[in-house]
Formats: sequence, C-alpha cells, structure tokens
Amino acid sequence: MSAQEKNVGEAPGADFDTSSTEKNLGGKDVGMGSSEVEAAGFDAARTKSLLRKCDKVLLPFLALLYLLSFLDRTNIGNAKLANIEASLGMSGLDYNVAVAVFFPFYVAAEIPSNLAMKRFRPSIWIPSIMVAWGFTTIMMGIVKNYPGLLAARCALGLAEGGLFPGVTYYITMWYRRHECGLRMAIFFSAATAAGAFGGLLAFGIMKMDGAGNLEGWSWIFILEVTILAYWIMCDYPDTAKFLNAEEKQEIVRRLEEDRSVLSDQFDLKFMWDAFKDWKIYIHMLITIGIYTPLYSISVFMPTIVRGLGYTNEIAQLMTVPPYIVACLFTIGGGWAADKHGQRGIYMMAFCLVAMIGFAILAGVDNLGAKYFGCFLIASGIYPNVPQGVAWNGNNIGGSVKRGVGIAMHVGFGNLGGAISAFVFRNNEAPHYRSAHLILLGTTTMSFCLCGFMTWYLRRENARRDREYKAPDEFTRDEKLLDKDMGDYAKFFRYTI
Repeated sequence: MSAQEKNVGEAPGADFDTSSTEKNLGGKDVGMGSSEVEAAGFDAARTKSLLRKCDKVLLPFLALLYLLSFLDRTNIGNAKLANIEASLGMSGLDYNVAVAVFFPFYVAAEIPSNLAMKRFRPSIWIPSIMVAWGFTTIMMGIVKNYPGLLAARCALGLAEGGLFPGVTYYITMWYRRHECGLRMAIFFSAATAAGAFGGLLAFGIMKMDGAGNLEGWSWIFILEVTILAYWIMCDYPDTAKFLNAEEKQEIVRRLEEDRSVLSDQFDLKFMWDAFKDWKIYIHMLITIGIYTPLYSISVFMPTIVRGLGYTNEIAQLMTVPPYIVACLFTIGGGWAADKHGQRGIYMMAFCLVAMIGFAILAGVDNLGAKYFGCFLIASGIYPNVPQGVAWNGNNIGGSVKRGVGIAMHVGFGNLGGAISAFVFRNNEAPHYRSAHLILLGTTTMSFCLCGFMTWYLRRENARRDREYKAPDEFTRDEKLLDKDMGDYAKFFRYTI
C-alpha cells in the first residue's frame, strides 16, 4: 500500500505495514504454538510485561466507556422506580415501548459504525459517538413529556450503537486470538459493574428529588458525559505513544505471526463475504438468545427484586450483589476460555447456569430461592456476551470481514433488547412466570446452537487436518495464494 493510498481513507497504522509485503490483522490463529511465536521475539517474561503494559493503558478506559454506555441505556429501569411513568404521564405499554424503541436504532448504527472506524481512526470515531450520546443523555434528563422521551431514546440508540462492536473489534487489533477473550471479558465486566453501580447511583440520586427543579429520575440520566477520550484513546499499536519503537515492532510481529497473511485491505467484497457466511448467522441466533435475557434482567432487575417484597429504594440496593458475582464469573470465564483455547463448552456451561436460574424464578415461590435465582441468571448470562463475541471474532478471517461479522453478531443480538421490553408485563407482577419461561426458552436455544457449532467446528478442523498439511508447514508464498479466502483458507483452523 502506497503512502498516498494510506492517506485516502485509511487511518495511519491501520494496516501495520512494516514491510513491502501486506501484513494482516485478520484475527486468526494459523496453528503456530505459543512457544514458537514468542521464540521469534521477546521472551516470555518480556512478553508478559508488554501485555500488562497494554492492559493498564487500554482496558480501564475502555471499561469506563462501556460502563457509562450501559448505564445510559439501562438506567431507565432504575428511573421506573423513581416515578418516571407518573412524571411523564405514561400508562399501559408506554414504558415497554420506551425501552424497545432504543434498540432498532442501536442495531442500525452498528455495521456502518464499524466500517467508519476502519475507515477513520478509533481515537476520532469512538470519542465522537461518545459526545453524541452524552448530549442525548442530557436531553433525556430534561424531557417533559412521553414523545420527548421516545425521541431521546431513538437518538441514544443511534449514538451508542457503534461502541460495543467497535471496541471489541479494536481489541482484536492489539491482542492475539487467545488473548482477546479475557480482555473482552474485562471490558464487558463494566456492564455488570454498571448494573451494580447503577443501583447504588439510583439509590443516591433518588434522594436528590427536587434538586435544580428536576425530579429524581431525571438526574439518573444527566450525571453521565465525557469528552476526555479524544486525548486519552490510542489508535493502533504502531502509533501508540505509550510504547517505544521496540515494543511497537513486537506487537506488530506477534499479530503478524498469529494471524498470518489474511487480507487487511479495506475492500467491500469482504463485507459481502461476511453477509454470505452461514456460521455468522448461527452466532447471531446464539446471541439473540443470550441478549434477550441480558437486557430483560438489566432493565427489569429492580422490578423483579421489588416483587420479592422490598421497597423501591431497598430494591435498588438489592440488585447490587448479583451483579458483583456476575462480574467475577465474567472475568473468570474469559480467563479460563483463553487459557484452554476453547469457547463453546464454556458458553454451554454458562447457559446451563442461567437456565437453572430461570427455572427457579418460574417454578418456585420461596422468595429466598427466587433471589438466589437472580444470582444464577446474572452469573450465567453476562459471561456469555464476551465469550460469544470472542468466539465469533476468533473464527472470522480478515479484518474487514471480522469487523462486519462482529457488528452483525452484536447488532442482531441487540434486537433482543427490543424483545425484552415486552417480556415483563405489569399484569403478570410480581411473579412474571411467562417472562421467565420465555427467557428459559431463548437460553436453551443458545445452549443447543453452541453445541451444534462446537460439533461442526471440531469436524471441520479434522477435515482440514486430513486434507491439507499442518498450518505451520505452509510457506508464506503458499499462504499468500489464499490471503483473500479468510477463514476458508487451507491453513486456517477454527477455535472450538
């Protein structure tokens, strides 16, 4: 790629060009063992130190962004207990519609946003959408009627749609394939922190009722905005200011070794490759089966806990412990899956945990058991979000196809948010048995599809092992012949 080509539409450093031969960030392991990779560059101790350095700079800020984002989209559940319905004259299904209307706009923004981030720089694109959603959040806090709330929720969906798929894609540009799962889990654990922090924040903010001539619920929306990302966020490893020249070269080398020569060109044919890949659609179904209960619990957890007999304020506080436990499971699951190089079996195990939780809520009347079921659900559902996006991303070859595939995956899953808005209905309070059975069904679907994908990918890897030589036996020239084939390249092997 010439310097002129790079200046037209490609962010500096986006291709990690360190030689005249095109290098790749496609996201795939091609069979080279960890010891072989590390032997070519830093030793194990220096590599560990380098990764820790990247973690310290990247992950806290990315997690903070997602915490603010998740608070903004789910704190309408806390606002419900703070009398938003009475304040805005809402009745019937008005609240459910206000929850649901966010998600179609959220989903519509995801694929264009990932393409835009590929086209421009993360340090420009991500902060820009943050400023947009910060402004929208303020507008949501000062609405005076129901149509205004709906308009603000639609705008918030458009503004926030690019963050989660964008950051997960961004993480794959810094870490090797089996290093991404833990980092995505740490990043997504901010969602569980948002659930816990949101309950605590709402409890405190409800005490501000009347401050500034605004009711308590509106302050829940107003206290969340930032523009610091323009100065804090890095773009790519070869342009990162916190790395020295040797460290930049080492990160680029590790990614090149891990991901081989799969094309990193910004070519829309790779977008169409993603649209034609049936495996991505299976992951989309898995994801909607997980995101529907995710958003149902995120938005309606305060309502569920209140149904156990607590006051509004105490219910806000009682939502905190399940999220703390879920955070530990999310990070622990990401670490274990990376360590073992497998994802499907972990997703199935977490689905089982959530399925037991939903069965308890649907079939048991004991309040203590129901509260325990909330712990099981949060601990089973939340870990599967980063597990799923890491699994899908691991198995998509080529960076543009991967960016589109991740956006498809996350976007379709987020339609579960629109479904979730109508799962819990006021006329079923306080037990919501049909809601819990519906969510048990969607989680069971995801469990079964994870089992199918694990079986298929094992079989496909075995077929390639039989028909082709081992991945590390291919020469670079042989790999270049398949560089546009993505995960269908002969040297490519899937994560199971």
